[in-house]
Amino acid sequence: MDPIIGIDLGTTNSAVAHLTPDGPQIIPNAIGGRLTPSVVGVDESGTVVVGAAARELQVIRPDLCTALFKRSMGTERQVALGGRTFSPEELSGLVLRSLKADADAFFGKPVTRAVITVPAYFNDRQRKATLAAAKIAGLTAERILNEPTAAAIAYGFHDSRVDKTVLVFDLGGGTFDVSVVELFEGTLEVRASAGEAILGGEDFTRTLAARVLESVGLQFERAEATTPLLVARMIQQCERAKCALSREPTAVVRVPDANGELTTGREVTVTREQLDAWVSPILARIELPIRRALADAKLTRDKVSEVILVGGATRMPLVVSRVKELFGKNPHQRLNPDEVVALGAAVQAGLVGRAAAVEDLVVTDVAPFTLGVAISKDFGGDQRDGYFSPIIDRNTTIPVSRVSRYATVRANQTTISVQIYQGESRRVEENLLLGEFDVDGIPHGPAGQAVDIRFTYDLNGVLEVEAMVVATKRIVTHIIARHAKGLSDAQIRKAVADMKKLKTHPREEAVNRFLLTRAERVFKELPSDLRRDLSDLMDGFETALESRNPETIDQFRQSLEIFLSLHDPQDNDPSGNPA
Repeated sequence: MDPIIGIDLGTTNSAVAHLTPDGPQIIPNAIGGRLTPSVVGVDESGTVVVGAAARELQVIRPDLCTALFKRSMGTERQVALGGRTFSPEELSGLVLRSLKADADAFFGKPVTRAVITVPAYFNDRQRKATLAAAKIAGLTAERILNEPTAAAIAYGFHDSRVDKTVLVFDLGGGTFDVSVVELFEGTLEVRASAGEAILGGEDFTRTLAARVLESVGLQFERAEATTPLLVARMIQQCERAKCALSREPTAVVRVPDANGELTTGREVTVTREQLDAWVSPILARIELPIRRALADAKLTRDKVSEVILVGGATRMPLVVSRVKELFGKNPHQRLNPDEVVALGAAVQAGLVGRAAAVEDLVVTDVAPFTLGVAISKDFGGDQRDGYFSPIIDRNTTIPVSRVSRYATVRANQTTISVQIYQGESRRVEENLLLGEFDVDGIPHGPAGQAVDIRFTYDLNGVLEVEAMVVATKRIVTHIIARHAKGLSDAQIRKAVADMKKLKTHPREEAVNRFLLTRAERVFKELPSDLRRDLSDLMDGFETALESRNPETIDQFRQSLEIFLSLHDPQDNDPSGNPA
């Protein structure tokens, strides 16, 4: 049977995994990393780079790279790179294509099926954008899975025989999700989910960068517009400092010049207490989603058996202590928080493929948003449109089918328009329109002719809406499939064709390209005497690459790697692995 892979398509990093008889395992990327940075760039030759090489290029040429595009999924935003524009779906498609290539190489044959995770609070449009990205990458998304659900599955796989109520606290690079999950008799049932679409470790990093720049008389937003090289380097330095402050009480941030070079000698020492004070107002935004999830699950905090931490930002001591304070117990992090979502997606892929390793595990999920229709209301004889009538409430276990009865508002009204919305506001203009259709053939008569509207929502994210005229039993059905309202099939075909035209480095050259890009970035950080040494090593390595002599290439690669290991101390493994 063809393999089905599990993919965590993250804001900051992404990962791919597969299910083995011994459990889920991460598939390494071309340079041996377990995580692939979600960064895309186009180098000066016009070649697309993805992952660790793009992350290095971003520091020295931010104008050629982009990141955090997951936050724009489902929007009309376009990013200009290398003389062409990319949509968020195309950028995510490039990351997915890189992960697919890693899986292809691992299995020795093309992989075309995947389970892909999204934040629990992604709306319908964002989920469909993710499906479009999968198609652009040459993948069929067998299931779109909520990230905290995936994490719970990974823990449930390892601990499926213990009955308990678990709260999954998922704070990643760009999004925050919380899910309440019941584990009982081999069944994993998601009770409720909530979240914040724009909240994560990247916000902490940018806050730290803004405060450090402020301390040397610079304003972050103005510097970002006028000296982008300075800000790109500052964000890199602050990301390192943030990681260091998870282990040490203080960290030193080197302040670059306007060209992004670390030659000024300016340094700012930051304490953990300062960082905590600066990011605490942002972290406070976790509390409302937690309250909402617990309320929807009809639980109090003391009924939560265990809190599981997911996402790289949960390594911060402030996050751990805040969660402990909120729940009165130490949270758990038994599995790698950067990898657990991909591991859970791999288990779900096994469930889809009916793998023997998961034959005893049952998983149920919930609808993350309320689904309903637009109605009008009578206020003292004044009929006002634009109100939202829920049919399936948020956090209802899926699959589900629910029906509500509505009626005509005028005498001899023979047609109604059914407008389908997703959201939590009582006014439809603040919710997301999913689709609409007309129901005609309603008999003539006084106002109040009954029409039953049934919503049926399945595990694959397909919503079927059925309207039945009660008097005549006439039924009109409208299906909102996962591909509706996103990119059209023609647009996806064009995106796939455009992707094939893009220049990319062969996968087997990834290590060498990454090494040179990293060296270019490090070059700007060194004093002049060390720059000369590094320049000589880079020249030798590039000459060796031109010669295509494997022994010569290995010799110069080792020399360059030794130099970089001595003069480029990193808090994160350069291949994308967390420390």
